[in-house]
Amino acid sequence: MKKRRALTTVIAGAAALIAATLPGAAHADNQNPGKSKAAAQRISVDLAASEGPVLHGANGALYGLSDDGVPSDAALAPLKLTTISQKPEGGAQHPNGDALTVSKSFFRNGGDDIYILLQDMYTQWPYQDLGIDDYLPKVEKMAKDVAGAPHSERFVYVPFNEPDQIWYKLNSSDPAAYQKGRDRFFAEWKTVHQRIRSIDPDARIAGPNEAGYDTRFLPEFLTWAKANNVLPDVMTWHELSSGSLKDFQGHYDHYRALEKSVGISPRPISIDEYANRRDLSVPGQLVQWVSMFERNKVYANQAYWDAAGNLSGNVVRSNIPNGGWWFFRWYAGMTGRTVKVTPPTANAIDTLQGLASYDPSRKQAQILVGGSAGDTDVAVQHVDRGVFGSRVVATVSEAEWSGYEGAAAPPRVLSRSEVKVGADGSVTVPLTGMKTMSAYRITLTPAGTGTPRAATVPWSASYEAEDPAKATITDGQVYTQGTVSNANGYAASGTKDVGSLNKSSSKVAFDVDVPKAGDYDLAIFYGNQTGAPSTQTLTVDGGSASSGERTVTYPSTLNWTYRGIQHVTVRLSAGSHTLTLAHDKGEATLDKIDLTAATTPAASYEATLADPSGSPRYDYSSAAGVGTGSLVLDGQDSAVFDVYAPRDGYYTVTPSGSGAPGAPVELALHGTTTTTAPGKAERLFLTAGNNRVTATSATGSAVRLSSLEVTGAGDTKGLASYEAESGTLGGAAAKTSSDYASGGAYVGSLGDGAANNLKLTVQAPSAGRYMLIVHYANNQRADGHQYNTNIISRTADIAVGGGAAQRVAFKNTWTWDDYWGLGVPVDLTKGANTLTFSNASSYAPNIDRVQLAPVTG
Repeated sequence: MKKRRALTTVIAGAAALIAATLPGAAHADNQNPGKSKAAAQRISVDLAASEGPVLHGANGALYGLSDDGVPSDAALAPLKLTTISQKPEGGAQHPNGDALTVSKSFFRNGGDDIYILLQDMYTQWPYQDLGIDDYLPKVEKMAKDVAGAPHSERFVYVPFNEPDQIWYKLNSSDPAAYQKGRDRFFAEWKTVHQRIRSIDPDARIAGPNEAGYDTRFLPEFLTWAKANNVLPDVMTWHELSSGSLKDFQGHYDHYRALEKSVGISPRPISIDEYANRRDLSVPGQLVQWVSMFERNKVYANQAYWDAAGNLSGNVVRSNIPNGGWWFFRWYAGMTGRTVKVTPPTANAIDTLQGLASYDPSRKQAQILVGGSAGDTDVAVQHVDRGVFGSRVVATVSEAEWSGYEGAAAPPRVLSRSEVKVGADGSVTVPLTGMKTMSAYRITLTPAGTGTPRAATVPWSASYEAEDPAKATITDGQVYTQGTVSNANGYAASGTKDVGSLNKSSSKVAFDVDVPKAGDYDLAIFYGNQTGAPSTQTLTVDGGSASSGERTVTYPSTLNWTYRGIQHVTVRLSAGSHTLTLAHDKGEATLDKIDLTAATTPAASYEATLADPSGSPRYDYSSAAGVGTGSLVLDGQDSAVFDVYAPRDGYYTVTPSGSGAPGAPVELALHGTTTTTAPGKAERLFLTAGNNRVTATSATGSAVRLSSLEVTGAGDTKGLASYEAESGTLGGAAAKTSSDYASGGAYVGSLGDGAANNLKLTVQAPSAGRYMLIVHYANNQRADGHQYNTNIISRTADIAVGGGAAQRVAFKNTWTWDDYWGLGVPVDLTKGANTLTFSNASSYAPNIDRVQLAPVTG
């Protein structure tokens, strides 16, 4: 008898937000000069009003995983996913996302439960209705597959998907049609429910899984299901409209009352599809959804509107975080119990909302807010002096929207300050200049001796491409994107962008003003659906090539409105300038630009906010440095830091803290380790995106870490590069010319037979662990879907010498002319090593070149 598992168990601009007693700082807002300042909103947090243990239930995704390795382990593990929804193994609805296949990486990275949409066995959408006699044998096969799989108790069967709209038409306004559909559904629900249980007696079955909450059907269904002993183990429905932000609480309350009236025990609730395109990837939108689901302790999966394998628009490529990913990383880091948060307006669309956690054992409170622009006072009540002392350190950070395809650096710390706890146990943290699309985190920790390091917030300003006061459009058109009334439109800054910039005369000229001379990071929010990289010409004040004209290249995105970011450094004198982006080759849609004063690349990762294992101690005796105290590691204790790299290369990584004289610290990365000590820098190779760095005591003696300090922009010195076409080609593998490939050529026709392979001989200066960066292209797709993009990942088996090959999944790059890099750890012997790329059963991606670097530099 199986044990049933219980479900309940790149620099972007930043506003200057100042916490508590810090003096006010100017927020650079070039959009509304001279506009009168609105009164600050107020959101309150009551640390004494517990809502129960943090569930982390709202971080799931429908088709969030497409393959084992897409997204990467480093992108998955930090989010602590509770649920995902996928298709049955071999299901025909989509070309990938098979539940048993992706379960390997999901469970490997700490995931809890996988919901299987059984009807996704069918090819068509809406599902073709071939009757129960056709469907039942398919259900039997799926149940046998799951019952015999590892961790079978962690799968949840979803027999029907949106039966109110598909097959049964339970949403019909015709009483006779409704009754006919209802009675058919009752009969077939019972048949399928009983057949699954006959094969998998401990199966958990979820339903009825309608497209929306249904006050007509649900009372009848629950009453009937109870009488027939076929109640769902998990209650599921979808919340897919902007109106859900105001209606969900009523739906939840109605359902819980309905359970009592019918006389059934409370079921776990899973909103296994939520949010629309305008919400996904946007931290300020996501905080509104997550706060209401977490408050009510329900599970929820973001919807699948576009591409599988990117956690519903929160992972760029396979391993790169965007702003949405960082929001969910914050959410995953909340511990203890959630506490009551009272927003200015409850259950309202596009308003300031929040969620908060309180963990007395760690002496931490964490508060996430967002969804509104302007100023806000975050009033925290019942701050226990017995836990925090008489003073706390308030740390404020911002997770900005970076688009679906825009890489996002770690959320910038906007302020660190010591705040005295009021006589009534209150602390107020004022936030100024909030952005609608951003989310903000406030952490409260005890204040020890010393002063927290002041946050460095560079000057920054945003300029909308459609704003006639700040941008001049020539031969382009303004388009409106995702709004409340067009919730399935893609998110855009200011809800508008400028497209149709496809004529030789097309351009957008931005009028900017900078406070002083120097280098500035120009972040261009764009979309590119031309089928290859596109280019525009950037000029400063109408200058020529000799005075700074340059070409900006935009990699492809899913479509014109699936936003990415391209960064360019510009040198400007103090004062006003005109930055012009003009048509060159192809086409790009422009959303906005962010201009930020360039700073030395550096990031601090607080140890007390890292993922711990073992029983480390939280020590707040010192508030120096990052201000959030120290984590004391001894014995087998460890802390995992999520370290971001804007590109592949070497970075300086320094554990900061104190311990016994010379106390060594072991850092583990990419499957290898290096030993250092607090204050001692190490040169380590980081892959573009997220890197999980684990710190432990090398000897078992106590080591006190306050942070992991990472500097550098990705030094490529020491990387060896090998063009794929320089290798030995086997079988049908062929060198093919390309204007977009490094060296003008790539190797294609790899795989679909073991003999069609590529062998590259690489040199290793010493034996050890190396990172192999494979630059590849892949645009294989299945037949189109009504709204999903059926992209396919290709795989390659990579072997070193005569060793066993490892299978690596290469996500679709949107076109055959866009080349992405994917990091693969390999162990090499000193001297010459032969790398073999092959695939006996299907095609491998086109390979342009590889780079090789030892992990420890």
